[in-house]
Amino acid sequence: MHKSLTMAAAAAAILLTGCGKAEAPTPAETTTETVPVETVPAEEAEAAASHRFASWAGKWTGVEGMYVTITPAEPGQYRLEMQSDLDTRGSYDGTDSEHGIQFTRGGDALTLRRASGDETGLKYLAGKTECLMVKAGEGYCRD
Repeated sequence: MHKSLTMAAAAAAILLTGCGKAEAPTPAETTTETVPVETVPAEEAEAAASHRFASWAGKWTGVEGMYVTITPAEPGQYRLEMQSDLDTRGSYDGTDSEHGIQFTRGGDALTLRRASGDETGLKYLAGKTECLMVKAGEGYCRD
């Protein structure tokens, strides 16, 4: 047994000798790249921050000439220009809500909300992903 302990001690000593001083790897070469930061005028930044759905601004297209154009107005408010069917065209005042832009059309309280083309129920918009809808059969998408 004494002999096996001596051999184990010798093996440990050999292993430790090989682990003496290891040189640290040289640090990888690093480069500092300056990336330009795009600045937004303060007025535009404030307007975007005060409109929950500012990214929806612009024109969205539906079927058979239907469209909605969303324009941010006062903080939390929007102007909606809509052609919602062949006979109904108008301008509506909208406001931020939890799920979209609320507005009143023809005495009905409605919400323009995010949807997929499939959710609109309109075959022409099927498969599109960046869409808004008011109700089934009334939707608008960006191409």
